[in-house]
Amino acid sequence: MELTELTIVQAHEGLKNKEFTSVDLTKAYLEKIKKSDLNSYLSITEELALAQAEEADKKIATGEFPMLCGIPCAIKDAIMVEGQKCTAASKILENYVAPYDATVIKKLKEQGAVILGKTNLDEFTMGASGENSAFGATKNPNDKTRVAGGSSSGSVAAVAANEAIYTLGSDTGGSIRQPASFCGVVGLCPTYGAVSRYGLIAHASSLDQIGPITKNVEDAEIIFKAISGKDKMDATSTDYVYEKANVEFKNLKIGVPKEYFAKGLEPEVEKIIRDSIEKAKNAGAKIIEISLPSTEYALACYYIIGPSEISANLARLDGIKYGLSIEGKDLLDVYLKSKGKGFGDEVKRRIMIGTYCLSSGYYDAYYKKAQEVRQLVRQDFAAAFQEVDLLFCPVSPFPAFKFGEKLNDPLSMYLADIYTIPSKLAGLPGLSMPVGKIGDLPVGLQIIGNHFQENKILSVASQLEKI
Repeated sequence: MELTELTIVQAHEGLKNKEFTSVDLTKAYLEKIKKSDLNSYLSITEELALAQAEEADKKIATGEFPMLCGIPCAIKDAIMVEGQKCTAASKILENYVAPYDATVIKKLKEQGAVILGKTNLDEFTMGASGENSAFGATKNPNDKTRVAGGSSSGSVAAVAANEAIYTLGSDTGGSIRQPASFCGVVGLCPTYGAVSRYGLIAHASSLDQIGPITKNVEDAEIIFKAISGKDKMDATSTDYVYEKANVEFKNLKIGVPKEYFAKGLEPEVEKIIRDSIEKAKNAGAKIIEISLPSTEYALACYYIIGPSEISANLARLDGIKYGLSIEGKDLLDVYLKSKGKGFGDEVKRRIMIGTYCLSSGYYDAYYKKAQEVRQLVRQDFAAAFQEVDLLFCPVSPFPAFKFGEKLNDPLSMYLADIYTIPSKLAGLPGLSMPVGKIGDLPVGLQIIGNHFQENKILSVASQLEKI
């Protein structure tokens, strides 16, 4: 097995047994990245990565070192790494250098992680294909004529193509799970509040969550455990200590939401997901069809709440404090020119929708109403989890689509997140794991759990991986 094909656990064992060094591992990945044409990375921090690897090797030589020490990873370029560019794949932040580490980065550095670079994404994490990056789209490693998904396109493609052992992404409406499904890797979106958002460039603050993208379920568990927990810099983070669970299929009730298997789901995707549900049933799980009646309103609800929060969050990028600044005849002219040149079409579209929804006379009709619908979505899930332990459903209604196929039809693009958005509105954890292929195109199964039940999700996914 090549060095770049190792999982976290395999790499850790290899380092422990002195089969190779962290510098060897890091060099192997850097070589792979340099030869790649996927555009999964926006910046490669070669000198820093090799310096971190040398430091890690000193720790490893002592014989006692953490699981992530010396393991090369990559970070979505919306998460701050001190002293490195953090562009959010936008022209407006093209030359912005992060002044501090995000909390998740601090936690990884404490373990001795090696950071290879920053990965590509849809601009300001807004998109479902990766095509909204100001620096070019990421190609899907399984078929380079197709998208990698979004918005964590580069993070997912890097893991799928063995250009990093693991990466961090962020999920606002499905931005970890959907590209993980498209590229055939494991992506975990944690419960809202389980992982600190401090140092993540804000998209929609009541929805954003950082999570791991890995080669298998075991690795996702390792990263999640490393980055989760309370942080005084993020008031929405909770006192959460991950405890491993051992869930047996014979004691498991799995809910299948009938609304997720309705019109619009491609038959081949449905067959693969139903086969996975059947495997769980054959392993002893009880399968129960449930209803989430507010699902049909979730997408519309999300595309009011999300843009409204975007409108507020991106107001700080005004051409004055930091980022791109273009001179104008007065203050308003500076704002208009800087934002007009700095932001891409999708970002502008969402800012305009959000500003409209929050404007006088429309706030009650749109934003307030959407928050009431969000409460109904939460109640649907709460009722479901009184009946079942976990939900099994598709991640996306279709596999990875071709470049340009949906770019000029925003509504069609928004449907890519139709199965990932409802659980986000409820703040629930969800995982995507590869369970089959249509030709060369991977299909992911989504496992959704109740709040802070990542341990149940990971236990069941780990067992399902082996069936």
